[in-house]
Amino acid sequence: MAAGRTARIGVDIGGTFTDLALLASDGACYFRKVSSTPAAPEAAVLAGVQDALAEAGLGPKDVTEVLHGTTVGSNTLLQRAGAKAMLLATKGFRDVLEIGRVRTPDMFDLAWDKPKPLIARRHRLEVDERVRADGSVLKPVPAADIEAAAEHARREGVETVAICFLNSYANPDNERRAAEMFQALCPDIPVSASVDILPEMREYERTSTTAVNAYVLPKLRAYLTGLEQGLREIGLTAPLLVANSNGGLASASMAQDRPAFFISSGRSAGVAGAARLGEAIDAPDLIAFDMGGTTASASLIAGGALSRTNEYEFRAGISTPSRFIKAGGYLMRVPAVDVAEVGAGAGSIAWLDDGGLLNVGPVSAGADPGPACYGQGGVRPTVTDANAILGFLPSTLAGGALTLDLDAAAAAIRRDLADPLGLSVEDAAFGVREVANANMARAIRTVTVERGVDPRDFTLLAFGGSGPAHAADLARMLEIPRVIAPRAPGVFTAMGMLAGAVERHFIRAVGAPLTALDTARMGALAEDLAVECRAAMAAEGYGGDRMSIGFELDLCFTGQDSEVPVPIPAPDVGFDPAATRDAFLTAYEDLYGYASTDSIDAVSLRAIARGEIGQTLDFAALASPAFEQAPAAPETRGVIFSRGEGRVTTPVVDRSNFSGEAEGPLILESADATVVVPPGAHVAIDAAGDIVVTLR
Repeated sequence: MAAGRTARIGVDIGGTFTDLALLASDGACYFRKVSSTPAAPEAAVLAGVQDALAEAGLGPKDVTEVLHGTTVGSNTLLQRAGAKAMLLATKGFRDVLEIGRVRTPDMFDLAWDKPKPLIARRHRLEVDERVRADGSVLKPVPAADIEAAAEHARREGVETVAICFLNSYANPDNERRAAEMFQALCPDIPVSASVDILPEMREYERTSTTAVNAYVLPKLRAYLTGLEQGLREIGLTAPLLVANSNGGLASASMAQDRPAFFISSGRSAGVAGAARLGEAIDAPDLIAFDMGGTTASASLIAGGALSRTNEYEFRAGISTPSRFIKAGGYLMRVPAVDVAEVGAGAGSIAWLDDGGLLNVGPVSAGADPGPACYGQGGVRPTVTDANAILGFLPSTLAGGALTLDLDAAAAAIRRDLADPLGLSVEDAAFGVREVANANMARAIRTVTVERGVDPRDFTLLAFGGSGPAHAADLARMLEIPRVIAPRAPGVFTAMGMLAGAVERHFIRAVGAPLTALDTARMGALAEDLAVECRAAMAAEGYGGDRMSIGFELDLCFTGQDSEVPVPIPAPDVGFDPAATRDAFLTAYEDLYGYASTDSIDAVSLRAIARGEIGQTLDFAALASPAFEQAPAAPETRGVIFSRGEGRVTTPVVDRSNFSGEAEGPLILESADATVVVPPGAHVAIDAAGDIVVTLR
């Protein structure tokens, strides 16, 4: 063991596997895939951390940071398994969550059901307080109303409380007073105040974000507390950082207090890692495609820059930034990587609807019981079962941890799909793969075609345990000419965390025409935000020269209800309204394809604090992944690439043994993922060790 050798560990929990990447201070990188443990997600993390440390020859005290992406928040929303929550609202505004934006995501969908509010109406109580729009207090908070709310909470077994008062962004005094009074009466019930979560105008957006925060908070807090305790018990004293929705990292304590900022935790880290990889291999225009066990997601990286949004709706089916489709889910007005996600993963269950049509997902077999071919009690056919029947998968997965049972896969597909449809098992399996591909192509189209972007101008970067197995099919469907499978694609999201940095967002309402802003006013707002940035980052150990601050101004045309963030220089050294207007018009036209000549309003000023962490992963210098799997001897396997053409004898090569270039068909296998190269495609390896598939 080298003296003074240390390590950072990235961990991503998926629906089927938990992925770990360990980056040692000497540049060596080690990887692990272990089966997820849904009943106690931290158990898989702790087991994987110990295995990775043992392989690297390091001890718990050698770890300097643990970086973690979690699906606890998103799963809590998806399953509606959050805490019993209560909302305190200004008198007359208890139904803000119910009213929402007074619209539907699709006016022609007569079968659409509006999502039920996360907080039941009988737990939404009114407080007879009022703050005017200018911030002056019309009515202070009546103590009797808070006492009644506390009694209601104790009587009904309320576990968490959200407080959102009208115009509190202009003056937080009433809201803070209510929070203090309630906390004094019910110290064991956590309180989420909107002025701490989202001090912005727009009553519904602020209320919804605060409600999501309160709803998820107890479960995520309990999970992170348990994980930190488990890490301490195995000897780790390193800080735990959690990937947030904007692609950065933040302390576990912040994640426990503001879980609404961590709903899209893991997948955003994967996109951030994709951008870093693109920079390393000079591929600035990428479509990041991540296919795991439960979901598949896509995000656009143009010119090396992440696509970001300040508003996101979480929903079943397909989740997209809500500036395009609104009112279909639970709104969070938080900084997030612009990701479209569908419920189509390797573990997604295939089923027939009442009309006899084949569907895939969104329900997943997960890690327990898993796909039928895992032999762990699963009996429903999944995408993994279909891929195994078609010949795309090896006989074992996760470095030999799982041996596939093809007979069980065939039995599940025959019983639930093939026999009812009058098809052979192979044809039914191929149908499952086609439907899954069509679902995943929707996510890619959402971030490209539906935004006026031609996917043919981009490269598809495929990762996740199953991404490289489907990427070539998706690329052909969308006429994308090139696919890249990075090193260790199955644990790429965990690697993305090792390439990230700490990032915190702070915001102040502006609410003025752009032409009315000057250096003095903007400088005062910026300094107020900078003080908050420095204090928060210093408390997490990122003060002084380890921290930088950038600014964005949220702008919109007068009368609009959504904004576009525009980066601006530090306002305290000079604010130029004309240059800011030009930047907004350019950004608006890039986003929507046109720009108006109307007047422009400034809505909010945002400060983005970034903290420099330890050694970051350099994709260009990444050593070969180590999975403790001996190179397999070359073999061939019959693979069904297209319907009705039968099995094609296909060479199967261990990825670690592949060099140079070849023509498809070819399958490249590693312990974490399988790369499928279809007939007629060309495959080569680039200087950074990535697999590059060119489609003809």
